[in-house]
Amino acid sequence: MQQSSTPSTVHALDAAGQFAKRRRTALWFTIALLVLSLIILVLGLAAGTRTGNVDVAGYYPGIILSFGSFLALVGINLVENRRPMLVASIIFISIGVIAAFFCAIVDGVIAAEFIDRRPLSEGRCQFYSSGSGYAYDNYHTEVLCYTFSSKCKLRVKSNTCYCCDLYNCESPERYSKYYEYTGVSSCMDASHLYRLLWASVVLNVLGLFLGIVTAAILGAFKDIKPVTQINCSSAPPHILYNPAQQVLTYAGFCPSNQALPAYPNYPLPVQHHSGFQAPSSADTSLPDDSQASSSYMLSPNAPSLYTPPYNPGDKPPPYAS
Repeated sequence: MQQSSTPSTVHALDAAGQFAKRRRTALWFTIALLVLSLIILVLGLAAGTRTGNVDVAGYYPGIILSFGSFLALVGINLVENRRPMLVASIIFISIGVIAAFFCAIVDGVIAAEFIDRRPLSEGRCQFYSSGSGYAYDNYHTEVLCYTFSSKCKLRVKSNTCYCCDLYNCESPERYSKYYEYTGVSSCMDASHLYRLLWASVVLNVLGLFLGIVTAAILGAFKDIKPVTQINCSSAPPHILYNPAQQVLTYAGFCPSNQALPAYPNYPLPVQHHSGFQAPSSADTSLPDDSQASSSYMLSPNAPSLYTPPYNPGDKPPPYAS
């Protein structure tokens, strides 16, 4: 009978191993997403502060994904409020995945369509720095730009890298590419901006796929019960009987803290009525169990048994049949 506890024990061990494996997998993916989101945030901020006139949106997904990953780390290590925390982290990670998708498109379009790297790499762009004593944006000057057909004047700010090859003298308000980069220390900052934009695009794409996988793993992990909740389930217990100890044991059942009140054990009394004949000497040789049961006597606190109002030899009344 004790062998029936083996399947329940094996099931509990399998559930504990499955829970530990899922928890370890969710933890590793969450840590990887957190590290990647922090890298996206740092590169996005570096690209956004490289120049003063080129807008970069790559750091927004890093903020959202890092916050969602932090909530996931907290939720994985919780026991009671684990599910609400994981649900909140999945929501933020999903929003970060959507933001990474759109920001990767925006930064990719800016790097591919609005930044021309050829004049920068060939050295055809000039850097203008104001004289000593002038702060940024407080000093403007006009420079001459020579094109294939004409020449024109270009008004630039201090600390600006400008490219006359990309400037349209006929219609200065209309331009398809950035011809100047303000707030830089040299024209190399514009080249670094181009590399940082493409690096941000690649990392946002990686964050997109890693965020989807992490959200799926967290969604499956939040519905798994811990081992303590599996063992103390409300299912009916398996009753095991041990004949050697005369004890009923319960497998897979958590006992309650309330103990049953203790009552004295009263043995079954044996009453002898006056109408019965005494047993003969041949009947006195009883088995051990019979002698043991007949040796019990009435305790002082035991209730008296019911005796009929008539003797066994008398004829019972008609209504007593």
